Amino acid sequence: MYEKEKQAVIDTALTIKEYGLVALAGGNVSMRLPNGDILVTPSGMYYETMKPEDILLMDIDGNIKEGVLKPSVDTVALLYIYKHMPHVNAIIHTHQVYATAVGLIEDKLPAVTTTLSNVTLGEVNVAPYSSPASLNMGIETVKHIGNRRAVILKHHGVVTVGANLKEAMYAAIYMEETAKAYLAAKAAGVPACLTQEQSDHAAEIFKDVGQGR
Repeated sequence: MYEKEKQAVIDTALTIKEYGLVALAGGNVSMRLPNGDILVTPSGMYYETMKPEDILLMDIDGNIKEGVLKPSVDTVALLYIYKHMPHVNAIIHTHQVYATAVGLIEDKLPAVTTTLSNVTLGEVNVAPYSSPASLNMGIETVKHIGNRRAVILKHHGVVTVGANLKEAMYAAIYMEETAKAYLAAKAAGVPACLTQEQSDHAAEIFKDVGQGR
């Protein structure tokens, strides 16, 4: 079942690896299906070797309906996010270096580029440390993400969300590009930030980007 959707999860995982947001078998990708069930990548498996049948299908309580592999160790956190953010239909967790680095020195990644506001809807908060593979990872994500599509997990990585896989993927990729720009600017001086009005406008106009398909 859901072969197309499972392949979309794999394709998304391959894309975030192509952009250097994860290494080896790190991170995870998941999505919520229209019936409320969840697809999630398996634990510790290289994305390049995944096939649709390797993607786990489970209900919102974590009961596995399809698949024989162990799901991502972060599944307990992912399910918490899905339960408490009903508008979210896709979650990507990465260990991307530059955004994670921002979380080691700041309480947020400011809206310094229109690109960030396009995809995360504004500045991104840094959540306090929570252990990987823990419920607390989900709790801290929900608590600190606000109305954005991303949050930085201190000492750990990033969680991005979206109404679909594309929104979550774009948030992760363009957030990393902005983190690079922010750290480069900070090394030379004090980075300038967008005003709230400019940031909101950048988020709004991005809704019309693309071909509508």
